[in-house]
Amino acid sequence: MADRPDGTLSPRTIFLLALSCGVSVANIYFPQAISPLIADGLHVSDAQAARVVTANQAGYAVGIFLLVPLGDRIATRRLVGTLLGLVSAGLLVAGTAPSLPVLVAASALVGVTTVVPQIIIATSVGLVPEARRGAVTGTLLSGLLGGILLARTFGGALGTWLGWRAPYLVAAALMLALAAALTGVLPTARPASRQRYPALVAAAPRLLRAEPALRRSCLFQSAALAGFSAAWTSLTLYLTSSAYGLGTVSVGVIALVGAASMLVTPRVGRLVDRRGPGVVSVAAMGGSLAAAALLLTGCLGGALGLIGLTAGMLLLDVAVQSGQVANQSRVFALAPAMRSRLNTAYMSCVFLGGSAGSWLGVTAYDQLGWPGVCLLLAGSATLALLAAATLGTTAGPRASKHPRVSDGCHPTPAEPAWLPDSVPAADVDDRLDGQVHRLDGQVHRLAPTGRERPG
Repeated sequence: MADRPDGTLSPRTIFLLALSCGVSVANIYFPQAISPLIADGLHVSDAQAARVVTANQAGYAVGIFLLVPLGDRIATRRLVGTLLGLVSAGLLVAGTAPSLPVLVAASALVGVTTVVPQIIIATSVGLVPEARRGAVTGTLLSGLLGGILLARTFGGALGTWLGWRAPYLVAAALMLALAAALTGVLPTARPASRQRYPALVAAAPRLLRAEPALRRSCLFQSAALAGFSAAWTSLTLYLTSSAYGLGTVSVGVIALVGAASMLVTPRVGRLVDRRGPGVVSVAAMGGSLAAAALLLTGCLGGALGLIGLTAGMLLLDVAVQSGQVANQSRVFALAPAMRSRLNTAYMSCVFLGGSAGSWLGVTAYDQLGWPGVCLLLAGSATLALLAAATLGTTAGPRASKHPRVSDGCHPTPAEPAWLPDSVPAADVDDRLDGQVHRLDGQVHRLAPTGRERPG
């Protein structure tokens, strides 16, 4: 995977990895564009069909929590290849589902196993110099964003022409092709961590307790993705309702325009490298609030309303993905040897927020119409801004008042070398529920790490 003499990634390899992130993450988002088609095809209500989207995103959060930590222990090529095979199988079941319960179950399986982008991102960031990590994160997330947005174009167009099952079956074939393409790119070396699986999974909640900067990033981006998911899930219902009377292809067209925001994300990454994540994350929150105001103009109807909806969704895409670059860059800097576990804690919280947003968006639309969705988006952005004002955004990777957490292989600066594998330094005064080695009958409290650095 590291294909330069200095062990870093070439632009060509980074592009392929960004493309892979986009293709694989699309499985979580194309069902949003075909939700009305699923409702018609399976003879259920729009609210019932929306359970497919909720199952996708909730499954993704579960998969991040249970599977992404394995990136710190299992060779990336083996792990990614296995997951892509499982995703393909889940998509095949979904595409042939005879009823809504089967489709929801298959969607949950697809969500659980579609965590390949998070494994790729965490692995890639460790193969570039620190000064380029924000830029590389931004590039990979631009591919991710392209997949999120173009997935709706793909799903809406293909679903309209060939029926709602077609996107699932085509995506199943694409996953197998992606597995073959990544065979010669992903590393085969086994990561250094020696921790067992229960300890890897248990690290996420401990990291959340130990790292204030991680908790802040989770809160900021969870609120942002909740509003983002609410808006996109409800947009399909709004455009296909009597207010506009358009087909699902219209959602794909708006998503296609929104895909232009992926050109901004690498630049945001470079800005994070120069200015730090705090400035960018606050600006992103403000962008989401402004997007809510723009989207409200959709109530005007006609061409003017469509222009407002398109501009609002474009601004929302830019804001949410800029916040993702800033927050994920902050999280990755906390403990380089634990990136997969840090990413597990962060992305689990973020996609639980996204899953809740999908449900809240449909509920708000059913009760209050499109203005209710805009109010929900504005509320989530305001919540994030109030949290930023209260908790601050500038605490850096080592601003935590808690001791550092062991990476399971190498002691951190504040840890003595004898500290057993998998003992979180912030939790050494706990018994750890028998999941770590005994410390000869007595647990020593460790001192906090050194001076703080801005994030």
